[in-house]
Amino acid sequence: MIDVHFRPMLPQDVDAVLEVELAAFSHPWTRGIFLDCIKPGYECWLMFRGERQVGHTVLSVAGDESHLLNITVRPQDQKSGLGAALLEFIIGRAREMGAEVTFLEVRASNHTASRLYERFGFNEIGRRPNYYPAVGGREDALVMAYSLVD
Repeated sequence: MIDVHFRPMLPQDVDAVLEVELAAFSHPWTRGIFLDCIKPGYECWLMFRGERQVGHTVLSVAGDESHLLNITVRPQDQKSGLGAALLEFIIGRAREMGAEVTFLEVRASNHTASRLYERFGFNEIGRRPNYYPAVGGREDALVMAYSLVD
C-alpha cells in the first residue's frame, strides 16, 4: 500500500495545485476554475506523500450521480500507483456522499488514464467529439461511467 494522505483543497492551495496542473497538462485548468470549484463545495482534495503534494482531484456530487472533473498526479510521480490511490480515495468520497454512479471524460489520446479507469472498473459509454482543446485543433473525449452500487 502506498503511504499517502489527503486533505481538502483550500483557496490558498491553488498556487501549488496550479504548479502540478501546468506540469501535467498541455491545456490545464485555470486558477479561476479551481477557485470556482472550491467555493460551491465541490469535493476538492489534495494528495500528499509525506509533506509533498503529489496530486489533486475535484468531484461534483448531485443527487445519486457524481462527476470526476479533475484527477491529476505530478508528472514525476506518475506510474507509481498514486493515480490509483487518488482515484480510490475520491470514489470513496462519492460513495460516502450517496452517489450511485461516477462519470468522467478523458482525452481519447490519454491511453494511460483510460487504462487506469478501465482497470478500476469504469466502462466507456460514449464519446464527445471535439470536446477538448488540443494542439492544432480539438480532441474527442471518451465518456466513462463506474457503478458505485453492488
